[in-house]
Amino acid sequence: MSQLPLSVLDLAPVLPGQTPSEAFENSKHLIQHTDQLDYHRYWVAEHHNMESIASSATSVLIGYLAGHSEKIRVGSGGIMLPNHAPLIIAEQFGTLESMYPGRIDLGLGRAPGTDPMTVQALRRDTRNAVNQFPENVNELQQLLGDADMPVKAHPGHNTNVPIYLLGSSTYGAQLAAAMGLPYAFASHFAPKELHNALKIYHDRFQPSAYLDEPYAMVTVNATVAETNEEAERLASTSKLKFLSIIRGNRGVDTAPVDNVDDYMSPIEKEQVESMLKYSFVGDEERVATDLKSFYNETRFNELIVTTDIHDQEKRRDSYTRLKKTWDNIEF
Repeated sequence: MSQLPLSVLDLAPVLPGQTPSEAFENSKHLIQHTDQLDYHRYWVAEHHNMESIASSATSVLIGYLAGHSEKIRVGSGGIMLPNHAPLIIAEQFGTLESMYPGRIDLGLGRAPGTDPMTVQALRRDTRNAVNQFPENVNELQQLLGDADMPVKAHPGHNTNVPIYLLGSSTYGAQLAAAMGLPYAFASHFAPKELHNALKIYHDRFQPSAYLDEPYAMVTVNATVAETNEEAERLASTSKLKFLSIIRGNRGVDTAPVDNVDDYMSPIEKEQVESMLKYSFVGDEERVATDLKSFYNETRFNELIVTTDIHDQEKRRDSYTRLKKTWDNIEF
């Protein structure tokens, strides 16, 4: 019944005792699985200096995943543009688009995707890199379009890889609205400004050569299992990972536990639950009800889901159950 696109965000987690090679293998199996289920797109995110996340060379990983799938769109959620020269990104994504025509997305963010020390190693001039984000987005649009520039991206020129702006605050919403670009909000870890950002984006949207009307994408967490109790247990992995971030341990993955509240103080519990506010956890019936309510609140155009389950077979099963649920929701 649902005609709204449902998509995947994968952080390519490296589980304890695993190597990055095994993490990539897990992602390969997941994109093949969600491709068969007719998920719309599959995004991976740029992070640096984090042992538990293997997607630092984001463009390379996108090529690997596109090469192991058939029809699902593959892209970045996102490339942290201030870390890179626009020409480099245009060449990389122009190459990907030339290899996998009509299947590549370029999601852009201005956050560092890492800690301050690593930012310095990546960007050198950190202040100017962030301040020049709007200009760099515009330059990238020209490099991927047919603009007659003195320096052209080859491959890249006239590939017209679609660009999406990402955000976890109202800044990205304002910029996406002004530039007439699709906008994706990261409410899976930064839920506070979701409603404000969506309102700003819709109210201020200016039609462009790229988009006639607003297109809002929202990223959430979801864990779907046979029973509510099993789903809650599987979702404890995500809670413990965010707890480790709060404690300064950089999001170490962990196996699920039965009583996750026993592992955190009341203040820590409040912080974790605040960050994970937009998490849809339960059996198919509960998740369907909650997603319908969430849509009525936000009126998103597309939902992007990240599922942090330790057991990879159960992770894939969650995406199976979610798609079955999604297809039967009347929006």
